[in-house]
Order: sequence, then C-alpha cells, then structure tokens
Amino acid sequence: MLTQFLIEVTQLLIVGLGAPLLIGLVRRVKARLQGRRGAGVLQPYADLRKLLAKEAVVSETASWIFRFTPYLLAATMLLSALLIPLLTTRTPLGFVGNIIVLMYLFLLGTFFLALAGLEAGSAFGGMGSSREMAVAALAEPTVMIAIFAIALHVGNTGLDEIVRRGASDPLLLLSPGHLLAFVAFFIVALAETGRLPVDNPATHLELTMIHEAMVLEYSGRHLMLIEWAAGMKLLVFLALLSNLFLPWGVAFTVTPSALAVAFIALIIKVGALAIGIAAIETAMAKLRLFRLPALLSGSFALALLAVISFLFVK
Repeated sequence: MLTQFLIEVTQLLIVGLGAPLLIGLVRRVKARLQGRRGAGVLQPYADLRKLLAKEAVVSETASWIFRFTPYLLAATMLLSALLIPLLTTRTPLGFVGNIIVLMYLFLLGTFFLALAGLEAGSAFGGMGSSREMAVAALAEPTVMIAIFAIALHVGNTGLDEIVRRGASDPLLLLSPGHLLAFVAFFIVALAETGRLPVDNPATHLELTMIHEAMVLEYSGRHLMLIEWAAGMKLLVFLALLSNLFLPWGVAFTVTPSALAVAFIALIIKVGALAIGIAAIETAMAKLRLFRLPALLSGSFALALLAVISFLFVK
C-alpha cells in the first residue's frame, strides 16, 4: 500500500510541478529558433506565483460556475495524472484508467470552461466558447478512435494494458495503423491544448482567440489555476503520446531502478515532443478559423484508417 501511495504521489508531483517547466521549455526553444534570447525555462513558475498573489476580480453577472471552473480544471488534470501510466504499468488506479474515463474528464473540463466563458456576459467569452465547442466536437472523437485503433490489437481499452502489450511487441510500433494513429493523436493534441496551428496561446487578438477568449475575464488565483491546468493538460497529452505509442522505458515493476529509468525515459520523450511542438509553432502560422475543420477532419480520417489497418492488415 505504501508503494502504491508513493507512485501516485510521484505522478501527481511530476504532472503538477513539471507542467510549468514544460511550458517554459517550449517558450525557450521557440525563442531560440526565432533568434530571440527569450525568458528562462523557470519563468512560468514566477508567473504563476505572481498571479497567485493578485486579487481575483469577478464580474457581477457571474455565478458560482465562474468561480468553480478553475478549481475543477486543476482537479480533473490532477485526477488524470493518477489514471495514466506515467512511470509504470502498475498504477493503483489503473483499473479505472481506460480511455473512455479519461476523455470524460477532458470533456468535463472543456464543458465547464465553455460555460465560464459565457458567465461574465462578454462577447469575447461567448465567441471563444462557441469556437471551443466546435473544436472539441471534432477533436475528442479522434482521440478515442486513435487509441481505440491500438486497443483493437491489444483487446483491452485499459491504458496500462495497452502500454504493456505495446512494449512487449516491438513490431506493433512499425505497423501502418500505429503510425497513422500516432499522427492523428499528435494533431489532436495540438488542438486540445490550444497550440499552433489551431490556436495561439500568446495572442489576444479577437479574430484568432479560442482558449484565451474564454479566460479573458479571469484574474488572480483563478487565472493561475487555469494557466496551471493548461500546462498540466499539455504534459498529460504528451505523456500519453509518449507512453502509448512509444512505450520504451516504462517500468513493469515498482523497483527503484526501474522507476528511475522510466522517469529519465519520460523526460527524454516528452522533451523531444516539446521541442517538436516548438519547431512546428515556429515554422507554421495559425490557420484561419474556417480551415480548422479540414485539419481536424483529416486527423479523424487518419484515425479511421488506423482502425481499418488494424482490422484488415495482419
């Protein structure tokens, strides 16, 4: 019981404390690729501390949903950290950690954030909420189908079992269905976390905002929780992308040496994906809003092709 408790606490600390560091790494790499010096990788920690010290200003038209949403977003991301196989395939809550539960957690946060965007009575909030729902309607099914394509080969929707079987079958990683599902999941990860070319987290232009429009009325500790939750969501998606599709280094036992190797492997894989995201955001501009359905529909088609490939290509 003590070992299981320590594993869960370690995964919470990795996601909770590592999220600002991941955001700082992406920003730093982007700055260097653009020829700028940029802020240090630890700057997001200072930003969150500054927001925590400020007073939270709430609109008079807002209800309890506006105040409750930041705490819900942080709670759902921390709960997701307990469900996914971050370091080992023997997570204590792995019996409930299938892809369906995880998607419900993501959708719960997205739903309440869209409601909170409407609460303040701002035109920008309503615009951002409608755009976010349109993106989520196309992105969430793709996530499930992309992982379901791998689950077909495993015969189980549990995330622990998918990682365990993927690590024991190296040829699975080279199959066409696996590669198609990886590309589809990566595109959707960019959409779900509000990264370029779907959304630009560094802009406040009203014609391009999606996520930023919904949180425009937040301040103080509420904004700190939302920014922290956004960083944790990026880390959770990259960890899923790393361990589900590239399960090298994931511990099958709970020995200290195996967990240490899994931790180092996780840092390398997530760091490589973060550098790749920074390179994509440097090389690509934000897509027009009316072109987003084509991009997300393309990822959905890739996920379907992955399912078909696993069904008919043996």
